[in-house]
Amino acid sequence: MPKYSTGGGGGGDDGDACELCGRETADLRKATVAGAKLLVCSNCRPHDDAGNAPSGGSRGGSAGGSPGGAGGSGSGATESRKKELARKQAKMYDSAAGDSKRWEEEGTSYESDRLPYLVSGYGDVVTEARQDAGLTVEEVAAELEVDEDDLLAVEDGRAATANVGGSVVRALEERFGIDVVDE
Repeated sequence: MPKYSTGGGGGGDDGDACELCGRETADLRKATVAGAKLLVCSNCRPHDDAGNAPSGGSRGGSAGGSPGGAGGSGSGATESRKKELARKQAKMYDSAAGDSKRWEEEGTSYESDRLPYLVSGYGDVVTEARQDAGLTVEEVAAELEVDEDDLLAVEDGRAATANVGGSVVRALEERFGIDVVDE
């Protein structure tokens, strides 16, 4: 049979080759690899989704199997596999997302300083107003008592992605007499 077969290719030839790597051997066992039930050699058994080679002897039964068949491993094995996969995905997400302990301890308050909807091109409006007033980013940030990075984020048009608070935008509107909030 060809590599990566699901074992249900028809034909009467059972074959003496691993359905994953193609190695010819008489010692083939059933394994589930990426959801496909295959006959695999001893080298490919570590790829079994169950984490261990299934018991039941060498080459017993059909390679493909059928869901809910007489084997008795129907939905219970599928359910545990889904739980294991979800647990692994959550672990990978947590490691990629960073440390969340700060948010667990301090909590979150998304409503306290919500960024309002902003007009299209708001960054250019703020930049132009600041330049017309003859002020630098540092001077405006000091005057309004806001972080320079927040002011730069607004001028670059990335206030939402930089988590700039609505109070910064409102202070800029008031200081320069401009309208950048879409209300």
